[in-house]
Amino acid sequence: MQDNQYRAIRLEKLEKLKALGVDPYPAKAHVTTRIEELVAAHADTTGEAFEAQPVKAAVMGRLTAYRDSGKTCFLNLSENGGKLQVYLRKDGLSETDWAVVGLLDLGDFIAVSGTMMRTRTGELTLKAESVQFLTKALLPLPEKWHGLQDKEQRYRQRYLDLISNPDVLTTMRQRSRMLSAVRRFMEGRNFLEVETPMMQPIPGGATARPFVTHHNALDMPLYLRIAPELYLKRLIVGGFEKVFEINRNFRNEGLSVRHNPEFTMMESYAAGEDLRDVMAMVEDLFHMVATEVFGAESLPWGVDEAGEPRLISYAKPFRRLTMRDAIAEFGHIDRAKLEDPAEIRKVAQGAHLEDTSRKSPGALIGELFEHYAEKQLWHPTFITEHPVEMSPLTKSLPDVPGYVDRFELFVGGMELANAYSELNDPIVQLERFLDQAKEREGGNDEAMHLDEDFITSLEHGFPPSGGLGVGMDRMAMLMTNSPSIRDVVLFPLMRPLKVAEGTEDAEG
Repeated sequence: MQDNQYRAIRLEKLEKLKALGVDPYPAKAHVTTRIEELVAAHADTTGEAFEAQPVKAAVMGRLTAYRDSGKTCFLNLSENGGKLQVYLRKDGLSETDWAVVGLLDLGDFIAVSGTMMRTRTGELTLKAESVQFLTKALLPLPEKWHGLQDKEQRYRQRYLDLISNPDVLTTMRQRSRMLSAVRRFMEGRNFLEVETPMMQPIPGGATARPFVTHHNALDMPLYLRIAPELYLKRLIVGGFEKVFEINRNFRNEGLSVRHNPEFTMMESYAAGEDLRDVMAMVEDLFHMVATEVFGAESLPWGVDEAGEPRLISYAKPFRRLTMRDAIAEFGHIDRAKLEDPAEIRKVAQGAHLEDTSRKSPGALIGELFEHYAEKQLWHPTFITEHPVEMSPLTKSLPDVPGYVDRFELFVGGMELANAYSELNDPIVQLERFLDQAKEREGGNDEAMHLDEDFITSLEHGFPPSGGLGVGMDRMAMLMTNSPSIRDVVLFPLMRPLKVAEGTEDAEG
């Protein structure tokens, strides 16, 4: 705990409060309304109207400004993004309450009851009749309340960031409303929200490196889930028609402005549907969130070369491109070359991709897409026809050998969603798992593990289904125009300070 002269002064005031008989940390605040609601309700009420019909109110908040004029003073109280001015007069308060006012510091919490008024300048103000002390802040607000600007400190001490930067509080509230809207959307389409295990004996549902832990009582390794997919599919086998889950996934990978080791996904499965049904639903979902939560069909995301805001349009329908068509378009490559394995390898070599001689043509197609096309996809675009090597849980396209019925949605140059016509043939699924096992033996520690119980569930009958995963953190980044995933995650993972000191921050 910081021990400095400011803290010492505040500790002295704490003792003076106790000497007055004031409890500096009571259990309950005596309030009648929230600041935000009070301000909204009386945004247009005039001073004359307050005089004609007095309005009583009791609010609580953190003290963020203090202007003392001797026998009168003005305070600003902040609560949950709302702000209200409070006017206090010595002759309008009890002797104890006025003494309490003299012991206040910025950052303290108080509750004030009184009558609403307008000042001569027209500012909505609560004229205090009593003051309840709620919490003494022993440490000062950062650099007199508005000074917390260092990005890393803001992420490490998010509580100070929320106090000092109102825009951050707004962003986090928007994220919360976005998640609520997604839930309502899915429930409106008859999806049932469920919960599946966070700790799994076999990691599955995606190609990623898991976090490993250990269960002491059972003496067995467990893995933090990299995806809920295989458990959600088991529920479809069990008879649910439509299920979804909004929850955390964990992947033991690097950090960047678009990656955090724990992240929030919305994943869903619908029996009887395929990729086209999922596409239509995703278009409706993103359009709904943009227009209903954020108020516009086109939203800003970043700036152009001239420093002007760039807009992303969520108007329907979204563009559709096959992966190879996107490579040809943005890489200015002859589309016919992407049909021939030998030519694909030559194109990959020309793009200076690594290990082109040992990678499969399908894997090289995936890397060529990332190299040439991914960052060029600004407005929402569905990328379809993925190589089978990249999609071991997806139904093959009968007319396009080597490719599967999958899309990824790209917006603002990054992937936002991933969807499949789900593979429901247990024999083919087992073959795909065995192919993944060979990759693991070859050194690919992100390849999938064989989940025999999942294969058993498929053998009991898994109907045709459309599956979807949407990255909620990235969706929040786009919709709130936040450049880093850490700007929309309340407590992002950070390097320990003792490691980070004296080194360059590599977290993005």
